[in-house]
Amino acid sequence: MISVAELRERWRRLDVTVQDLPLALLITALALVPAWHRHGTQLADLVPARPFDGWGVLAIAVECLPLAIRRKQPITTLALVSIGFAADQLCGWNTLGGTALSVALISAGIHLAHHRRETVIAASAGFFALAAVLARLGQLGIDVVVLFYAVLASMWAVGAGMRRNQLAEMEYRRHAEETARAAERTRIARELHDVVTHHVTAMVVQAEAARYLTAAPERLDEALTAVSDTGRHAITDLRHLLDLLNPAHGGELRVLVEQTRRAGQPVELVEQGSSPGTPGGADATVYRVAQEALTNALKYDHGARTSVTVRYRAREIEVRISTDGSGSGTASPGGSGRGLAGLRERVGTLGGDFTAGPQAEGGFLVTARIPVGVSS
Repeated sequence: MISVAELRERWRRLDVTVQDLPLALLITALALVPAWHRHGTQLADLVPARPFDGWGVLAIAVECLPLAIRRKQPITTLALVSIGFAADQLCGWNTLGGTALSVALISAGIHLAHHRRETVIAASAGFFALAAVLARLGQLGIDVVVLFYAVLASMWAVGAGMRRNQLAEMEYRRHAEETARAAERTRIARELHDVVTHHVTAMVVQAEAARYLTAAPERLDEALTAVSDTGRHAITDLRHLLDLLNPAHGGELRVLVEQTRRAGQPVELVEQGSSPGTPGGADATVYRVAQEALTNALKYDHGARTSVTVRYRAREIEVRISTDGSGSGTASPGGSGRGLAGLRERVGTLGGDFTAGPQAEGGFLVTARIPVGVSS
């Protein structure tokens, strides 16, 4: 059975026109109810009112149905709704479809990205012309005109304020992601220095010692083996750090999981929803969390059943990686913890949550909640 959360996620993935259509249909249906005619927005008393006929249905359709494209085509929506609103007023129907004008103004204030000033000027001129015509035909005083413009201006202001908040939040997210990437590069640079210094120094010392062991072949073999092992560890660590610098170098999440399987770790990957595709931000952090957790699983719980679950939501991504504790460790438990600490700092910088620790029933659990950018 599909849960409410899954239905909500499916709805969010639909095209915005499909999401906005129900509101447009609802206002249209309410405006068509005969008993509610002349109970909507009324700017002037036009006597006599035109009988409601097929032209009235057309006016309501033009006034209300364009709300379905209010996010994709805000200028077109505002123009069509204004024309329908003018026809509604001039013919004296005064239906509930007049509320569509407020919705169109708020939507234009939020979603209109270009020519905002020109749109305000054109809309003001059109509404002034409508007010002038109504003043000639009916009893429309200056007080009504001022109130009319005040209401329209407030609707636009509401939408413009919401747009400013969205843009500010997007800028904050972008800055947080850049800060997190810069901090990650600094941490990786330190680790590169530590890895190269430690391993190369050890190899030099071991190679120098080997020069004095020619008289003891068994010890010479041990010394050369140590040099080889140190070199292999250095290559592994360097490749790991290069993957952190460029997630694409190691492939996408599915490739990472497949590589881990080939290394002997039975991993089950479950992805729910679709990736928001935020470049260099949330997706890269998801990859980093999975990479670090799977690397630790190979080291400390090799062969254990491992689960990777990623849930893509509209405003956040949830990651959960766990092992069941049935494997064997190929490295000393505990480690330095620098990788997990770095992830906790990175996720925290993005405004998310990160946890990592042993489970009561055995194994290890890593969870992360990573916010994604707000779409405009």
